[in-house]
Amino acid sequence: MKTALVEKAAKAFLGPGKLTIESLGNGLIHQTYKVGLSEKIIVLQAINTAIFKKPEDILYNYRETYHYLENQKESIGIPAPLQAMNGQLLWKDEENNCWRALEFVHHSYSPLTAENEEAAYTMSKNFAAFTRSLEGLNAKDLIEIIPDFHNLSFRYRQFEEAVANGIPDRLMNSSHLISSLKERRPLVDFYETLGDAKKYPVRLMHHDCKISNILFDSNTGRVICPVDLDTLMPGKFVSDLGDMIRTMACSENEDSTNWEAIRIRAPFYHAILKGYLEGIGPILTEEEKKNIHYSGLLLVYMQALRFLSDFLQGDKYYKTTYPDQNLNRALNQITLLEKLESFLKAGY
Repeated sequence: MKTALVEKAAKAFLGPGKLTIESLGNGLIHQTYKVGLSEKIIVLQAINTAIFKKPEDILYNYRETYHYLENQKESIGIPAPLQAMNGQLLWKDEENNCWRALEFVHHSYSPLTAENEEAAYTMSKNFAAFTRSLEGLNAKDLIEIIPDFHNLSFRYRQFEEAVANGIPDRLMNSSHLISSLKERRPLVDFYETLGDAKKYPVRLMHHDCKISNILFDSNTGRVICPVDLDTLMPGKFVSDLGDMIRTMACSENEDSTNWEAIRIRAPFYHAILKGYLEGIGPILTEEEKKNIHYSGLLLVYMQALRFLSDFLQGDKYYKTTYPDQNLNRALNQITLLEKLESFLKAGY
């Protein structure tokens, strides 16, 4: 982002004066800055409108969530949204970049990874507690920021379309993976049972549960709150829990081609599950508790479908650095799915 544009946006929220500006965080989507004017410090962010095509929807959800939490006793607070000098939460520059600002939380930090099972437990508990804290806010009143984001039925249809219309040589190279994914079609059937709202209520889920999206107090080490709420939207309980299992219980990340090393780390799996159940408290239904281990299966399977679909269609969504990367990512996730199936069958 051009320095002049950042400065202009900063002044739009803080007014004229001598500014201090520094990049903030390691996010891959937005461009984020810590901006100061005298003793006033804010978080300034240029929203990536290539991904979030309606930034006003993000701000609407955030504002509604902030005001709801602000009025709850002993609730989890989130940084306040800040208005620009023109009274709006969203400000556009002359190049049509969309900017927003949030309160800067002093004496805070976000780790990049969950280094051990204790960190995985803390992370899972916090995200679950956040969902619980929003139980009184009608999830249907918030906007679905990315439609069908964790809709497994939709992702399977995309996969079928990719198989029907994919690049011929890529179809040949991935025939064994295609068969493996088709064999697990019953997971889609189970996912469709989640449509029963009494057994599986729609709740507000974060949808991007990683430890770098949690603020910790740098003095005490305690959790302050979750951040990066752009994908906060209605969903099912499997979304957050399943993706934490997918990304943290695995011994290798999704770009690893060290197939033999891929396994389920039992201490992490148990820590994630324990933290989630403690954080979510009594609001889970009996059906959700009964089928809680489907969470990881569904999200790993979904990601395998997405990687392979993208590979078959020419790598249009996920960035790649070599030709077969999305194919290898799909193989990574299918391997993980097989390991998770074996882990659960063995009694975990």
